[in-house]
Amino acid sequence: MGVIDTVRELFDGPEPTKSRSKGAYWCDDCDERILDLEADAEPPDCPTCGEEMRFERSPDAGGCAC
Repeated sequence: MGVIDTVRELFDGPEPTKSRSKGAYWCDDCDERILDLEADAEPPDCPTCGEEMRFERSPDAGGCAC
């Protein structure tokens, strides 16, 4: 049954995650990106230049935050 189990694992895919990103914080000057899940409640500072980053996308927006 090894082959059947292997095929079943391929089609099952990874388990879904419980937390989802609603967007990302961006630094326009440095092109740095931080997912909102990696930030605290307040906008983070850019790791490169130290300026406050802006939130790129809201949960209602369609399309990507890139």
